[in-house]
Amino acid sequence: MKKIKTKIKVRYQETDQMGVVYHANYLVWFEIGRTEFIESLGFQYHDMEKDGIVSPVVDAHVYFKQPIRYGQDAFVETWIEEYDGLRTTYGYQITDEAGNIAVRGTTKHVIVKKDSFRPVSLRKKFPEWHKAYTQALGEG
Repeated sequence: MKKIKTKIKVRYQETDQMGVVYHANYLVWFEIGRTEFIESLGFQYHDMEKDGIVSPVVDAHVYFKQPIRYGQDAFVETWIEEYDGLRTTYGYQITDEAGNIAVRGTTKHVIVKKDSFRPVSLRKKFPEWHKAYTQALGEG
């Protein structure tokens, strides 16, 4: 299974009054990791969007283990947890500099036509992308 790690420098505006990363920002960091993962496969979301296709989140889970604070570096590890040609579930693990797990989570996406939100088969519409996802899921 292919995994990539993306460094995030925690910025002041991402924290609350306790100096702890505000919980909603972890979903933003998931998106940063997911974008880096897709780019590591040689693809770009905006190329999909040029074809009138978007990839909304249809489900998200976030599990908080320990806080990350302002001034720390965080690392988002991203991989494909499940993929069936239509839906993709990405897995995430966010750690601090010492490798301690702060957050784990998943987001599930489906690609749809932008104008109608009708589902589209990634396998049929973007066969190269499908092949890369299948390979990334199976890499050891």
